[in-house]
Amino acid sequence: MAKSKSPGGRRTGNPAAGAKPQMAAASAASTVTVDAPAPKVRTSPAQFFSQVRAEARKIVWPSRKETWITSVMVFIMVLIASVFFWIVDWGLGQLSTIVLALGQ
Repeated sequence: MAKSKSPGGRRTGNPAAGAKPQMAAASAASTVTVDAPAPKVRTSPAQFFSQVRAEARKIVWPSRKETWITSVMVFIMVLIASVFFWIVDWGLGQLSTIVLALGQ
């Protein structure tokens, strides 16, 4: 994978690895300024509830059929998972019985 280059076309990095020392010194001397965060604007309770109602209007509720199908799929997956874990539990129980019987 190719390394990224600086806008001047020269690679920057460790001066011992081949970068020019004056370039490393110039990049170390530059400072980065960060703007202060903008003050938060408070909203009135009326405006807040207006925004909540506007967002609530965007909700798309599932139909009765979609809800039924999704519920059936969840119950099927729960059934499959419970059978799987029952088999694993039974198998580990049998295995532990065999291992403990070896010590007698």
